[in-house]
Amino acid sequence: MLAVSAVFAIDIASYAIMSNHYHLVLRVDSESAALWSAEDVIDRWHQLFNGSVLSRKYREAPHLISAAETAHVKERAEVWRARLMDISWFMRCINEPISRRANAEDHCTGAFWEARFKSQALLDEQAVLSAMAYVDLNPVRAGIADTPEDSEYTSFHRRITSAREGDIPIELLRFQGDEYKENPKGIPFALEHYVELVDWTGRAVRRDKRGAIDTRLPPILDRLGIEEDTWLTVATRFEQCFRQWVGSEAAILTATKNVGKTRSRSPPLALSG
Repeated sequence: MLAVSAVFAIDIASYAIMSNHYHLVLRVDSESAALWSAEDVIDRWHQLFNGSVLSRKYREAPHLISAAETAHVKERAEVWRARLMDISWFMRCINEPISRRANAEDHCTGAFWEARFKSQALLDEQAVLSAMAYVDLNPVRAGIADTPEDSEYTSFHRRITSAREGDIPIELLRFQGDEYKENPKGIPFALEHYVELVDWTGRAVRRDKRGAIDTRLPPILDRLGIEEDTWLTVATRFEQCFRQWVGSEAAILTATKNVGKTRSRSPPLALSG
């Protein structure tokens, strides 16, 4: 998953790998993909696929192919560029090898995954925050781990492990905090605030009685004006609460208009107080 992300123009903000499914929060970096040269695109594509006879020849011995062949290769590279920032192709590159390996181990053929992946567009900061926390807390809600940092196959665990070693996992999208305004490609929160929020939420969802939860909200919720009960509902029932789009009423209305629709099936993300 992380290796495929390094090839694609798709960053992983959050992930959780469970026993029979996995969750991802992704950011498509179309700006970076647009700056790739044709050679960059071909080299990336060849890390995952064989390419074509011409594309391999173009990279190995470009002086041996004609101008027409070069034009054809570059035209094909534009198709590959589009695929390398396409979530469907990204998921395909993760799921197909898993399917083939599972079928080989079980000595069978046919579909391995129950259905096509489900995706939801995150339209604003609150949507990103709630989706990431929901994903990172999957093992805690399922009772597999007692705390978020014990959830071995999650982005939260990977970030915490790296932080303890004084490092930052380069495979994951970075938390930008106050630097987000100057470089809006990362996650618009500080890592320490997100860690505190996930820790607080993880302890909350593991309590048997809601009344026993510490009512002091983490700073990030206070800053965004999100109420405790609303946040805990979203953090535990994200997939049940939302459909195609996740965001404020204004953000969903804008997205609806952008695709030429008059209404959306997605309820607004009612996180603002």
